[in-house]
Amino acid sequence: MFLARPPRPPLDRCVSVLWTCRQSITERRFERVLPTATAQLIVNLAEDETRSYDPADVSRCMRGPAMVITGPSTTHGIIDTDEQAHVAGVCFTPTGLLDVVPAPASLLAGQDVALDDLWPARMAQRLREQLLEAPSPQAQLDLLEEALRAMFRDRPAHAAVRHATTALAARPDVARIGELAEASGLSQRHFIECFTREVGVTPKRFARVQRFQQVVQRAHRGQRDRWCDIAADGGFADQSHLVHEFREFAGLTPTAWERLRTDHHNHVRFLQDDAEGGLQGSAA
Repeated sequence: MFLARPPRPPLDRCVSVLWTCRQSITERRFERVLPTATAQLIVNLAEDETRSYDPADVSRCMRGPAMVITGPSTTHGIIDTDEQAHVAGVCFTPTGLLDVVPAPASLLAGQDVALDDLWPARMAQRLREQLLEAPSPQAQLDLLEEALRAMFRDRPAHAAVRHATTALAARPDVARIGELAEASGLSQRHFIECFTREVGVTPKRFARVQRFQQVVQRAHRGQRDRWCDIAADGGFADQSHLVHEFREFAGLTPTAWERLRTDHHNHVRFLQDDAEGGLQGSAA
C-alpha cells in the first residue's frame, strides 16, 4: 500500500509530496538509496528507530530515532528493507526546510537529525503517536500536513535561489550557474553562499544530482534506449562521463544499477561485491 499527495497551499511551496507506505517484507536485504539533493522527513511506524549502514562495511549500523529529518545529500546511503515495512514521510522542495525548520539547510546536509531536536519534543512525539493511531492512510497524510502547517513560519528563500533551483531542476546544466549568478545581481561568491545555506548543497552539486536523477528516471521508465543515447540526451559529454557520475552518486555503473534496481528508481539492491572500488564492468 502506497499513498502520496501534494499538500495544500501554502505548504506546497516547501513540500513536494506527503506519503505513507505499508508493505509485507518477505526478505530482509540492504538497499542503496540514491541522492536527490533535497531533504525528507522520515517516520518509522513499524519500529522505534531508523538505521543506516556504512557502504564500505554494512556490519557497521548507525541507529537513530524513529523520526528524523534526512538533510540534503549528494551521496548514496544504505538502509535495510525491514524499516520500510510501515513508514510515512515528507519530501521537501529544494528550499523547503526554511519554512519548517529553524536551522539553515547547510547545517543538516548529509546527516539524519532527530525531529525532536528541530521541533518541540512533545509535538514530535505526539505526531508519531497520532500516526500510529490514525484510522487510514489518508488520515496519516492529514496528520502530517497538520503538523507541518503548525510549524510553518513563512520564511521564503532568496528570490535568486528560488529562481536558480527551478531553472536547474528543469535544465540541470552546470555551465548555467555563472549565468544564473550574474542574473541574480549578486556576486558569484555571494550567490553560491546563499544557495548553499538555503538549499544545503552548492549549486554545482545540486545541478549534477538533478541531471543524474533525470537520467535515472528516464532509464527506470523502461525505455529501450542505449546508455550512449541516454548520456547524450542527458547533457553528458560522453558515455564515460555518465559512468563517472553514476559511480559518484550511486557507487555503481549504469549497468550495475540496471541489474540491481527495484520498483522504486531511487532504491537499488545492495551487494557487497558492487561496492565502490570493487565493481567491474562498463555501461556499454
